Amino acid sequence: MSDLDDLVPAWLTLPELAEQLGIDISRARQLVRDRQVLALRRGPNNVLSVPERFVTDGQLLKGLPGVLTLLADAKYGDEEAVRWLFTDDALPGSPVDALAENRGTEVKRRAQALGF
Repeated sequence: MSDLDDLVPAWLTLPELAEQLGIDISRARQLVRDRQVLALRRGPNNVLSVPERFVTDGQLLKGLPGVLTLLADAKYGDEEAVRWLFTDDALPGSPVDALAENRGTEVKRRAQALGF
């Protein structure tokens, strides 16, 4: 997981995610359960944390849930999916950058191709 520390510059705990999105903690947990967002256990206390880049302007990145579904369909585990979102070099920048720049169609197309 240490290589993820190099890839993902900042993480949010679930209470921080809830605060950023303006929702309560139970709704934040539900987003994780529903795979609308990925959370990995991190740090010395093994706390569920979400990459900070998954949230922008108080909302989840547009297109993120769909990309997460495609990655799951391609049999990517949570850690592998986060790694892919932050490293795929076939796009100008990483897939998470492309989602943030509203270029989700290309990200989804590439994620879908992983399943074949």
